[in-house]
Amino acid sequence: MHRPLSRGLIFLLGLAWLVAASGCHSASKPRDYKPVSLRFFLESSSQDGTPVSLPKSGVNLIVNPKPVITEGDVVNVELVKVELGQCLLFQLTPTATRDFYRLSVTHQGRRVVLVLDNVALGARRMDGVITNGSVFIFVELPEAELPALVENLKKSSVALQKELARK
Repeated sequence: MHRPLSRGLIFLLGLAWLVAASGCHSASKPRDYKPVSLRFFLESSSQDGTPVSLPKSGVNLIVNPKPVITEGDVVNVELVKVELGQCLLFQLTPTATRDFYRLSVTHQGRRVVLVLDNVALGARRMDGVITNGSVFIFVELPEAELPALVENLKKSSVALQKELARK
C-alpha cells in the first residue's frame, strides 16, 4: 500500500529546493580589478583641515576634510600625454561636472588634491574655470605604473557606475 507524502515533507522539500536555487544566483563574478577609494579634496583656505603630503615632491598641503569628488562622480579615467608629460584625465558625471564648475569659479587659485586609497598622489591648481567635467592631474608615481593604475581606475569606475545605475 502506497502512503501519500505528508504536507510537512512536501514543504521541507520545497524549501530545500528554494535554498539550493537561490545559492546559484548569489555567487558574484570574480573581479579583474581592485576597487579604489578615489577622492579629490579642496585645499583649505585656513590651517583648519587635514594635512596631506605628496610622496615624491614632499609638498605639504592642508585640505578640507570633506571630498569634493569621489569615485561615484567619475565615469571614466584616461592616461593622456600633454606638453609636460603624462597625466590622468578624470571625466565626471553631469551632476559632478556642474558642482566642479561652481567650485572652480569660486575657488580660483586653490588646489585640488587627488587621494587614492588614503594616499595623496597629485595636486592641481585651479587656474581657470572648468566647464566640461574633465579634470587633468599629474600624479607622483613612476610613468611605468600609470597604465596599470588607469586600467584599474577605469574598471573600478565602470563597475561602480553600473552598480549605482541599478539602485
